[in-house]
Amino acid sequence: MKIITWNCNMAFRKKATFILAEKPDILIIPECEHPDKLNFNQDGLAPSDYVWYGTNSNKGLGVFSYGDYKLELLEIHNPEIKTVLPLKVTGGKVDFTLFAIWANNPQDKQGAYIEQVWKAINYYEKLILNERTILVGDFNSNKIWDKKHRLANHSSVVSELERKEIFSTYHKFFNQEQGTEKHPTLFMYRHLDKSYHIDYCFVSIDLLSKMESVKIGDYNEWKSLSDHSPVIVTFRI
Repeated sequence: MKIITWNCNMAFRKKATFILAEKPDILIIPECEHPDKLNFNQDGLAPSDYVWYGTNSNKGLGVFSYGDYKLELLEIHNPEIKTVLPLKVTGGKVDFTLFAIWANNPQDKQGAYIEQVWKAINYYEKLILNERTILVGDFNSNKIWDKKHRLANHSSVVSELERKEIFSTYHKFFNQEQGTEKHPTLFMYRHLDKSYHIDYCFVSIDLLSKMESVKIGDYNEWKSLSDHSPVIVTFRI
């Protein structure tokens, strides 16, 4: 099973073929336009299933599945926590709970970015504690910015997830420490000297044991399409 997250910087319809060449089973696309704007009959874009959520038809959160996987947005979804979508994924070799994340809520005075993830992991705590759980997407955060976010900061989120036996696939695979990542996922304004690691895939320990590989897209390959590089995680399932 291959899960990919990639913030496409809008206009996904013009870029979909590039990320689909990586052959995802589940694809999470922050800053994705509404599916009505996508031509699913062109260039092999058609997914088996999809969920899209947002208030701006040009810039929401899209989740697409390929093969036998089916997606269902759960009734427990709290639209006030933007944008974190609790999804049930079924139909493949394993069923699991997927939290698709684009941490971005400018209207929330308590915190627009990592605070949204903090709120989500507390609000959905019982659901997160179920087996086979994945939280993946653009968290808009890194440990280096902890002081800006007080209690509900990046380290607090990581610690709380680890307490629930949910871990970052990138950090486990590459044996990296939070805040010192060697592989950036964001190149702000596409500048190499403004690079940060802000996109993540966290999985429960039962899935972590099945992790096969983690790949971060190369800057030179993806810079013409987005200031983000994709995170590609493959599991032996």
